[in-house]
Amino acid sequence: MLTGYVEKILKARVYDVAIETPLDLMPRLSKRLNNQILIKREDLQSVFSFKLRGAYNRMSHLTDAERKQGVVAASAGNHAQGVALAASKMGISAIIVMPITTPPIKVEAVRMLGADITLHGNSYDEAFDYAKQVSADEGRVFIHPYDDPLVIAGQGTIAMEIMRQHPDPVYAVFIPVGGGGLLGGMAAYIKAIWPEI
Repeated sequence: MLTGYVEKILKARVYDVAIETPLDLMPRLSKRLNNQILIKREDLQSVFSFKLRGAYNRMSHLTDAERKQGVVAASAGNHAQGVALAASKMGISAIIVMPITTPPIKVEAVRMLGADITLHGNSYDEAFDYAKQVSADEGRVFIHPYDDPLVIAGQGTIAMEIMRQHPDPVYAVFIPVGGGGLLGGMAAYIKAIWPEI
């Protein structure tokens, strides 16, 4: 399965919306830990997160019929912005279901990207379930925030960039984990190329 993910990562279509973010040396932290510490600056993406990589890659594989039907996603923040931006760039209708507890600034950020917003439920799980129902009722493609091979591949492009930007072997790569899509994509690529990490 690793080879399949590596192939998907190599073919991922993310650079219509994503930039190759820098891999910056953290001098103070490096000195404090007596090691070279680098950080991948995904906060420099237009939506301040890696999430647009996975959303755009998944949506770039929609058929013409699926594009006409539109997409739906559930999120209280970063994934919502990634889907909204991808939909805007592709001319696709997007509904983002957000919990009613979502901070207004996050709701407005998604709205400014052109998505239609539905506030539903007191938790992410309730918003997620409602988005799945919208998908079934309206025939929209549900864009999962992490549990989709194309989303995972889009997010895995970060590992490809790290290896291109830092060709020398590294001791470890630390990856934050929420749903696991970023970890899955990056780990698949890194372990295929640098199995000793």
